[in-house]
Amino acid sequence: MKNWHWIALGILLITSLILEFTYLADYASHWWNHVPAFYALWGGLGCAALIFISKGLGKIFILSDEDYYDA
Repeated sequence: MKNWHWIALGILLITSLILEFTYLADYASHWWNHVPAFYALWGGLGCAALIFISKGLGKIFILSDEDYYDA
């Protein structure tokens, strides 16, 4: 990446951090922020869903029958 990309990303990072800790600090929180380990559980469920969905799609679209080459 060019230097101006890194400078732009740095400015965005600093601006985001300043806004997060000043302006958005007292933003109304959601109900799921009060559930312990919510994001860990949500991430685990999302990961499991990705695994099972990809396995299902793999069986449908990628795997071939056992006698595929015998025909």
